[in-house]
Amino acid sequence: MEEQKKCCCHHGGEISDVEARVRTRTDEEYKKLLNRLNRIEGQIRGVKSMLENDAYCTDIVLQVSAINAALNSFNRQLLAEHIRTCVADDIRNGKDDTIEDLVNTVTRLMK
Repeated sequence: MEEQKKCCCHHGGEISDVEARVRTRTDEEYKKLLNRLNRIEGQIRGVKSMLENDAYCTDIVLQVSAINAALNSFNRQLLAEHIRTCVADDIRNGKDDTIEDLVNTVTRLMK
């Protein structure tokens, strides 16, 4: 993946906008996000192992809570970068529908 200086969000293809949206990430951003997901995946495997080994219920619940916190942190990082790049660029380019898309996304996250 080539290092990008600017956001590269665009709609690619003839499919509906929701299905066709893509985002080229910098190598650094990609690695950070992937590392977070790999850690979360490891935590989930750990919970599975706890269940298989008859771990105490509250110990499992606490680990699941840690996974939820890690996923929330991943979402915050991803959303923050989206706002700094894609949303800001679209607003600068007069694409105000991006604001409504962001509002809808935040609303769905807060359910």
